[in-house]
Amino acid sequence: MPMGKVYYVYIASNQSRTLYVGVTNNIRRRITEHKAGEIEGFTRRYHIGTLVYFEPFGDVYAAIRREKQIKHWRREKKLALIATENPDWHDLSEGWF
Repeated sequence: MPMGKVYYVYIASNQSRTLYVGVTNNIRRRITEHKAGEIEGFTRRYHIGTLVYFEPFGDVYAAIRREKQIKHWRREKKLALIATENPDWHDLSEGWF
């Protein structure tokens, strides 16, 4: 990944494995906000705070395209993507805080 701004497409979840797909330029801050329930709406309502997958991008437009692509996938395909990198569903942000 070249030096410069990095954007992340991520999948976060909860104990029930409800999925949320998002994009951010600061993944640590964003996951902190999810864990604290600071983001109104879906993620607060469903207590989304476990980071289960992420991809870095050097281009914001590429990150947004990827986010939209994943959001339109069926749940099974999202689960398969998570399984390729994190089959045990560990919280990838564990140890960041």
